Amino acid sequence: MKTLPILLKDGYKVGHKFQYPDGTTLVYSNFTPRKSRNPEQNEIVFFGLQYFIKEYLIRQFDENFFQRPKAEVIQQYKRRIDNYLGKDCIPYDHVEALHDLGYLPLEIKALAEGSLVPMRVPVLTIRNTKPEFFWLTNMLETLMSTILWKPSTSATTAFEYFQTFTNYARETVGDDLSFVPWQGHDFSFRGMSGIEDAVMSGAGHLLSFTGTDTIPAIDFLENYYNADCEAELIGGSVPATEHSVMCMGTKDGEIETFERLITEVYPAGIVSIVSDTWDFWQVITEFLPQLKHQILARDGKVVIRPDSGDPVKIIVGDPAAPVGSPEYKGAIACMWETFGGSVTPQGFKLLDAHIGLIYGDSITPARQLSILEGLKQKGFASYNVVLGIGSYTYEYVTRDTFGFAMKATYGEVDGEGRDIFKDPKTDDGTKKSAKGLMAVHRDAVTGKYVLQDQCTWEEEAQGELKTVFLDGKLTIDWTLSEIRTRVQQQL
Repeated sequence: MKTLPILLKDGYKVGHKFQYPDGTTLVYSNFTPRKSRNPEQNEIVFFGLQYFIKEYLIRQFDENFFQRPKAEVIQQYKRRIDNYLGKDCIPYDHVEALHDLGYLPLEIKALAEGSLVPMRVPVLTIRNTKPEFFWLTNMLETLMSTILWKPSTSATTAFEYFQTFTNYARETVGDDLSFVPWQGHDFSFRGMSGIEDAVMSGAGHLLSFTGTDTIPAIDFLENYYNADCEAELIGGSVPATEHSVMCMGTKDGEIETFERLITEVYPAGIVSIVSDTWDFWQVITEFLPQLKHQILARDGKVVIRPDSGDPVKIIVGDPAAPVGSPEYKGAIACMWETFGGSVTPQGFKLLDAHIGLIYGDSITPARQLSILEGLKQKGFASYNVVLGIGSYTYEYVTRDTFGFAMKATYGEVDGEGRDIFKDPKTDDGTKKSAKGLMAVHRDAVTGKYVLQDQCTWEEEAQGELKTVFLDGKLTIDWTLSEIRTRVQQQL
C-alpha cells in the first residue's frame, strides 16, 4: 500500500498548523507508557523506533514525498483534503515549503532499544529543528503511535515469558539456561491483524527467544536491525506436521503415519508431530509405547504436539479425572512412564532426550505459570515442555495495555518558552502529563530510569535520551545483537 506519507495521520491533524498561537516556533513532545493494565508488569521493553525511522521517516518520506515532483505531491494532497474537509479549506504552502526543504527538520532523542522502562518515563522526545515547521512534531503523533506501541508491547510480553521460563529453569534444571530461548515459540502469524503487525510483533518476540514460525520477522530484523542470519541465530524452527497431513494418512493408519514420519521422512533430527487429530491419549498410551524402540533409536527428538483442550490439564494432569487414568496423570507423566529419562542436579525428572512435548494453543502467561509450577510440584523439570505463544497472547492487547501516548509538554511562542501540560479533572490520573523539557536518568540506588521534567535546555541535553534522528538522518544504528544483550542483562 503506497500512501503519501504526509497523509498518514488522523483527520483532525490537518488543521492544527493553523490553530497554534501566532508566533509559535517550537513544539516539543514525548512518547510515554503511562499506565499498565497488568499490576505485575510495571516496565516495558522499548523496541521498534529504528524501524519507524528507517521505514517511514527516511524511506517512505524520501521515495513517496521528497523525490516526487512537488506539483504532483501537492495535487495529491490537495485532492484528498479538499474532498475530505471541503474545497480550499486550508492553504498548502506549508506542505510546499517542506517539500522544498527536502528533509524532515526534526530531532528525536530516545532511550536505547531493548531498555526496560518504567511507567510514566518517556522512551523518546521529539521536536522540530526549524521554527517554521513547528507543526511537524505532533503531526507525526498518529503514525508514531500506531507503529511503536505494538513492537514494544510484544517485546515486553515475550520478556515476561522469558523471565518465567528462566526462573523455573534455575529452580528445576540448574545453571544451564541454553534451552530457555527455545521454550517460547512464536505461533502468532496467522492470527495477527496484517503482515506489518505480525512482523513487528514477531521481531519483538525474537528479542527474548529464538523459536519462531513467523519467517518474515527474520527479514525484518535483517532489514532494519543489522542482523545477519548467516553470522548469528536470529530465529529458527523444526519440521512439523499439521492436521491435514495426519488426516490424509487416515485415522486407521495414524500409527503408521507416525512411524513413517520418524523412520523414513525424518530418520534423524527433531520433528514435531501434531497428536490430537483424533485421540491424543491413544497416541500417548498406545502409539508411543509401540514406537518406543524406533524413537529411542533415532538420532534426534520426536516432539509430541497436543493442540486442543485445557493446556494445563493436558500437560500436568487433571485432578478431577479418574485416579490413575492418563488424563489424571497428564502427558508428561505418561511419557515418563514410557521413556524415562534423567534427574537434574536439582532433583527433577527430565524426559529422555529422544522425546519431548510442545503445546501451542491458547497459551497465556498465567497458563505458562500454572504449567511450569504444576510440573514442578509433580517433580518434573521445566525443560520437559516448549510452549507456542500465539495471537491469543500477542493480539489480545491494545495501545492501552501500557497506556502509550504522545503528548506535547513544551513549546515556544515569539521566543518565549512555555511549559505545557494536561491534567483532566475527570481522569483518574492516567492522562496527567509531565511538564516542560525532559531528561531521563538512572536512579543511583535502583538503577532504574527516572524522569526529570521542567528542565532547562542544559539539563535536557544530559541523561539517557540520546539523539537517534536529526534532520532526516539516522544517527544511531542499533544491531539485534546489541538489543538482545541489553534485554538479557535486565533479567
